[in-house]
Order: sequence, then C-alpha cells, then structure tokens
Amino acid sequence: MNTDEKFMRRCLQLAQNGRNGARPNPMVGAVIVVPWGQGEARIIGEGYHVRCGEGHAEVNAFASVRPEDEHLLPEATMYVSLEPCSHYGKTPPCADLIIKKGVRRVVVGCQDDFSKVQGRGIQKLREAGICVTVGVLEQECRWLNRRFFTFHREHRPYIILKWAQTANGFIDDDGRALKISSDFTQMLCHKLRSEADAIAVGRITNDREHPQLNVRHWSTYNGQRSMVNVQWPTFNVQCSMFNVQWSMVNGQWSMARQPRRIVLSHDHPLDLEGLYADNVQSLIVEGGAKTLHSFLDSNLWDELRVETNLALTVPKGTPAPLIPPSAKVIGKEIYGDNIITHYYNM
Repeated sequence: MNTDEKFMRRCLQLAQNGRNGARPNPMVGAVIVVPWGQGEARIIGEGYHVRCGEGHAEVNAFASVRPEDEHLLPEATMYVSLEPCSHYGKTPPCADLIIKKGVRRVVVGCQDDFSKVQGRGIQKLREAGICVTVGVLEQECRWLNRRFFTFHREHRPYIILKWAQTANGFIDDDGRALKISSDFTQMLCHKLRSEADAIAVGRITNDREHPQLNVRHWSTYNGQRSMVNVQWPTFNVQCSMFNVQWSMVNGQWSMARQPRRIVLSHDHPLDLEGLYADNVQSLIVEGGAKTLHSFLDSNLWDELRVETNLALTVPKGTPAPLIPPSAKVIGKEIYGDNIITHYYNM
C-alpha cells in the first residue's frame, strides 16, 4: 500500500461516521498530512461530513488543525474521498476554502456525479495552481456512496430487494407467516432499514403480517418507513410527503420521519419520478413474492440481500425468487444457522 492509498483509506474510515447524519448528502472523509522527516508523514487534521447542512469534511478537517500547526499548511497534502464541491449550497464551496488555506496538493478519491460539481471542483483547484491527483481507491470511494451516485445518475432511488428463505427455498409456510430470521439477524435488518430512506412492502404481506416496518431493534434518530401496496407486476410509485412522528427510543423521545403509505395499482405505469422529486435516495423492498418479482422482472434493483436459515425447512410454501443471472455475489455473512448473501446487479 503506497502513501496515497494509506491516507485515502483513513478518509473512507472517517466518511462512514456520517452514514446516517449526512443524508441526503454523500459520506465524505478528509485528512490533512504534512511531511515528517525521512519520508514519513504526519496527520495534522481530519474530519468527515457529520450532518447535512453543516460543515463538509474539508471544513471540519481544517477546523481540527491546531493553531501551532497552521503554518504547515502550505506544504500539506489534503486527502478527500470525494471531489470538493465548487458551488454554493447550504455551505460555501470547499474548493474555495482549500485554495484559501494554501495547501500544495490535493488527492481526490473519486469525481462527484452531482450535476453542480462533476469535475468543476477539481478544475478550480488546478486553475489555482494546486497539484491534484484523482482516482486513488476510486472503486472503494464510489462504492461507499453508491446510493448517492445512483440517485443522481439514474434519477431514482438505489433499490435493495430483501427476503428471507428456508433451507429448501420457501419464504413462508404454505401461505402462513414464518419466522426465518434469528433475533440477531433481525437486528441487522433493522440496522439496514435505519440506513434507508424508505421501505416497501406488498399488500398481501401487509394484510397478512401487519409489519411495523420500523427500526425498533436498532436505535437511530431518523427511522423512516413507507409501504407499497402491489397489485400488479408493473406499478407506479406515487410519492407522498413525510410525516413527523415522535417515538420512544432507549427511554428517550426521538423524532422520526415516517413516510405515508404508498399504494400502487394497475392504473399507474411504472414511475419512480415521485420518489426522486422527494429526494428519496434509497429504497428497501421487503415485500412478498409478487412484489419482489415485480422489481426483478423489470430489472429495477441494485442489490439483493438474501437470508437463508439452513436449519429450517417446510413441506411447502411460496417459492423464494430465483437469483437473476446479472447478480454477482459481493459478500456473505454467517450467523449460526443463518447465512446472509449480498448480490449486486452487474
């Protein structure tokens, strides 16, 4: 691992601290490094994007530099996992701040796909005479913000299809609800929900199981939910505004945004424009077979999360969906008798 990769990995570590707070902005980490004798380097500042509307990673990294180290900035290198912004949004452009601070070099993990940036931040830094290196650990940096990039590139949410199945490939017990997940994997499911902007479930699943679709097993400040009522293989997502609901989390009152239910029918063609307009960047689909096949048949998915209970079989039931040929295994987790396999749509 070379020096640039070493410090970019630190940026990625920092960035993940903003997984919930930064939304709908991307997760970004930044590190400021100076030479420290005999080819070594020392970090004098680091930060990440904590919360949407507040300082970006670069701002927080500069703020963390001690006053006695500020004179080192002209010889410093700033590492940042995503291209610095070049436009005025809720905060001033980070590219302007970097230029003002006078660092000599900037290493960027990946270019920003957001239409108001798209290389402009990199160009601005180079025009100011700063040496800019782009593409260090680019694949890892892009993967971290795959939901953000998909949303802005495809103009739709990043879609995760999720189901649990028995060892012999059924998602229920002859039409009856069946507990397949363990208590621990159920907690992981709620963690996944806490990282999404909306959750979808089909009408049959909703009527039969009355799922709460919340994050009660994983504490978070902004658990969100929505419900999709699917009646036909193709459907239209009609997005609605968010409600604000107070709930008790670990003995304390917490404000959670709860999307209203979304009802789909054959009267509406497939349309995700509403969710895009409402800035819903990620959608988890937890529906039954009909709902899942609707997305799979339309090739409208980005990830699959399939949990298999190897110790559980039933004589008959609803068959789990078949994994499509375009699905590539990107991870596998084993928790006792339960295996969670993650696929990406290649």
